Amino acid sequence: MNELRKIRDEEINLIKFLLEKIDLKATDFEISEMVDDYEGGKMGSIGLGKPGAEYAGDLIQAEYEDTDGTDVIITLTKDTDNQLLDLDFWKIDFSKLLQYPIPEKLVFNKGIAPLSME
Repeated sequence: MNELRKIRDEEINLIKFLLEKIDLKATDFEISEMVDDYEGGKMGSIGLGKPGAEYAGDLIQAEYEDTDGTDVIITLTKDTDNQLLDLDFWKIDFSKLLQYPIPEKLVFNKGIAPLSME
């Protein structure tokens, strides 16, 4: 685990937007005040879960086109305790994220369904 940092407003806004897309509220999940930057913050992925938390599935996935025209896949995941685990960004050419996505520019794949909350 890297050194933790305070979550940014743009990250909170994106998480809330993604949760609302699957008919959940930010109050349904605790959003950590401190997050772990993955890959040193290169692609924008952050860890939201407690140390040792285990992946239990994707909540929602969206796509975004960075300013260089490269596609970015954004996935919000949960852990086995039904808490937020990661806000994961995968820029398909593995390059640095140039502009943090704003919710209005996200595209959703209709084939992706939210995971059961059970």
